[in-house]
Amino acid sequence: MILLALSTLVAVPAAAAAPTWENAQRVLLPAGATGLSQGYLPSLSCPDATNCATTGIYSDTRGGAHALVASEVAGHWERAREVNAPPDGASTPSVTPYAISCASAGDCAIVGSYLNSSGSAVAFSATEVNGTWHDSQAITLPSNAATTGQNAQLRAVVCESPGTCSAVGTYLEASTPLSHTVAMTVDEVHGVWRGAQSLALPTGLNVDPQVTLSNLACASPGNCAASGSYLDANNVTRGLLVNEVASHWSATTLLEPTNASPYALAQVSSLACARPGFCTAIGTYETADGLLEGFTVDERGATWSRAMMMRLPVAASVNPHVFFYGYGGISCPSVGNCATGGQYRDATGTYQGFVINEVSGVWAAATRVVLPAGASAGHNGGVVALACASAGTCRAGAAYLDAHGNYQALTLSEVGNVWGAGQRVSLPGGATSVGVDGGVYAMTCTAQNHCTGVGSYLASPTTYQGFTISGH
Repeated sequence: MILLALSTLVAVPAAAAAPTWENAQRVLLPAGATGLSQGYLPSLSCPDATNCATTGIYSDTRGGAHALVASEVAGHWERAREVNAPPDGASTPSVTPYAISCASAGDCAIVGSYLNSSGSAVAFSATEVNGTWHDSQAITLPSNAATTGQNAQLRAVVCESPGTCSAVGTYLEASTPLSHTVAMTVDEVHGVWRGAQSLALPTGLNVDPQVTLSNLACASPGNCAASGSYLDANNVTRGLLVNEVASHWSATTLLEPTNASPYALAQVSSLACARPGFCTAIGTYETADGLLEGFTVDERGATWSRAMMMRLPVAASVNPHVFFYGYGGISCPSVGNCATGGQYRDATGTYQGFVINEVSGVWAAATRVVLPAGASAGHNGGVVALACASAGTCRAGAAYLDAHGNYQALTLSEVGNVWGAGQRVSLPGGATSVGVDGGVYAMTCTAQNHCTGVGSYLASPTTYQGFTISGH
């Protein structure tokens, strides 16, 4: 369930130019589509201000799940098209695209997973070259992969230049009596996707490490960072941080904050890189007192430091139950200057959204999200989508519960490190709610402060449709 809530505690100063957003435009789905499956439109990539692409899942009348891609070309969003799975797919389509990345206008890649005719999940990639999408291809797994009952997934992709991309994910390693979930990396070189490589994990693993690897950021070709989690030998979830330096991948365990429990259940939710070897990640962990807190962790010169606990807004609950959605909720336009947000519980037991900034290498205390006039008091979701055009100039996507009990989409703007009040998104066709599964899923901004977002809304009591928004 995606609930978004984002406004801010401090209003934009009168001298600051008020950012403006256009009304949301409906995403035109392929012929035969009945709507977005569970409002799923999770990923967006914009190489410049007027060329973007987004991917998600649409449903057909038979209940099939199809991958889609919709492209903005020279400022105009075209009708979405289906991204076909390779020819060994199941008779009833079931295709999940997890991420899209565009190196330039018309040069993009999608990664994900589909079910083949044997019922195994197969990792796949689909590539666009000069504006033309080519047939999807199954990714060749490492030699130690299970040959039956496979569950391979590519969860994140970054394309540094046309034909040069990196992707990460997981697959099942053959073992007795049960297969184990481990990690893989995949590279596209000169337009050709190579076979996946198994990622060497830290020592002290569980028999089945149950690895997740779902976030990836690249500052230049061959220099990336990824994050996820794994189970150690004590059956404790540990944060996983992965570096690619000069095309060589290595993994390390997150060093939790000093007040972490020995059973911290650490999860790395999102990360961003300002330049090679200088990245920042966010996540959650449990303290020695059993409190679920948020953390930030910085990489400087390709070395990850010990994570630090976030300072939450005043009047947070003793146990704030911090949560991050992991849909690209952090942005670092330069080293030491980042912004992110999430969700926490306040002293009354109400869930609130928050935003938090790193300025010149120092993380400030988080600011509680303040909702627009007419918002209903009660449970609200946290920040999901966030992007920065430059240090201190950021945008975020969210939602809130109105006085009628309907969730409304919201956009937020930061100018000069000050977050301003949110603006309600005017939904297409007079729709009255984004619904519990809708909202703003992804956002990106160019250096010229032109921002684009995508999300979904409730077009009828049972049907979700997609929307795009843009702001200046």
